[in-house]
Amino acid sequence: MGLGSDMYRQQILDHYKNPRNYGELEEPDFTHVGENPSCGDTIRMDVDLDEAGERIEAVRFTGDGCAISMASASMLSERLHGMAVAELHEMDTDDVTEMLGVDISPMRVKCAVLGRQVAQDGSKIHRGELDPDDRTITEE
Repeated sequence: MGLGSDMYRQQILDHYKNPRNYGELEEPDFTHVGENPSCGDTIRMDVDLDEAGERIEAVRFTGDGCAISMASASMLSERLHGMAVAELHEMDTDDVTEMLGVDISPMRVKCAVLGRQVAQDGSKIHRGELDPDDRTITEE
């Protein structure tokens, strides 16, 4: 482990202790909740879209979970601001682990990707592609 990975560990701890965009939006275009049953993480994402519904204007999240899930949701909330919804749907596990900057053990990948899955599924529900009663559960 080099100096670079120590820097990323510090970044993860900072996002965990001082999450960015933590809270709720007053009238989000969509809200969705998901969980990682293996770790007990729960995340709710609120998202505002532009008038065309094609770009993310604001993101807030709430939840409770391990340092990886909370830091990942915080970092993701920063990254999603201004992103096209199509880009959100193209994000995969590698995008999330690269954003975190450290190797994630297979057991912790579910923690890391929870926020991304919640945002993607919330968008799909908003577009009528998923049942609104479905709750995201990480299965990667």
